[in-house]
Amino acid sequence: MDYVFDGGAVTVRSECLVAFWAGIPHQAIGLRDTATARQLNVYLPMDAFLEMPQLGGLTETLMGGGVIQLPEDCVDFGLLERWHADYRSGNAQRSDLVRAEIALLFRRAAIVGWQNLLPPWIETDGRRERSVAPIRYVVLMVRHIVENLTTPLATTDIAAIVGLNPNYATNLFTRVMHIPMQKFVTRLRLIRARSLLFDTGLPISSIALEAGFSSQSQFYDHFRSAYGTTPNQMRKGG
Repeated sequence: MDYVFDGGAVTVRSECLVAFWAGIPHQAIGLRDTATARQLNVYLPMDAFLEMPQLGGLTETLMGGGVIQLPEDCVDFGLLERWHADYRSGNAQRSDLVRAEIALLFRRAAIVGWQNLLPPWIETDGRRERSVAPIRYVVLMVRHIVENLTTPLATTDIAAIVGLNPNYATNLFTRVMHIPMQKFVTRLRLIRARSLLFDTGLPISSIALEAGFSSQSQFYDHFRSAYGTTPNQMRKGG
């Protein structure tokens, strides 16, 4: 399959697993052996991807607009078909399993390596078309949010990081990410809190602070609104 990513040409060989950020303008321009070809797409929410631990340079590559090919032995077609079915099942637990399995897949790739089909370009030479420059700003804003999740994150401060007017920055963020900036911040904090609930023995008050919430009451309000239960009940499996 022949693709164009922001003006960069990429050819994807058959029976290969490729990963990229779908927010980067991309288009399939050619497909060979169309009579027998089959393409499976699995979409991973960006906030779930950003919460995956210990991915190192793999995160930087994908967030920078790179296109990577995973090692050939990392996954078989049967597993891809299962992921494809699980993601489209509408079952939250099956979707969670897929995300966990993809996290392990990326973790392995981060350790054993991957192939760059297209190297990251955001914040490098700036030679790509100016039409996608706004995405650079969103990448920088997302990166700042992720790296400073435990500190206060006012919209004006995030906009200042990239030198944009706050109204323009928030509108741009929403257009690219399909979620308002502050809701994105809250969602990432909730994802982090949920991970801490199951992966640590920290008390709830500490989890609230570690996840970036300014108070335990604020944490409880957001948590119940998002998950329909309290942190204690979720931890106990209730």
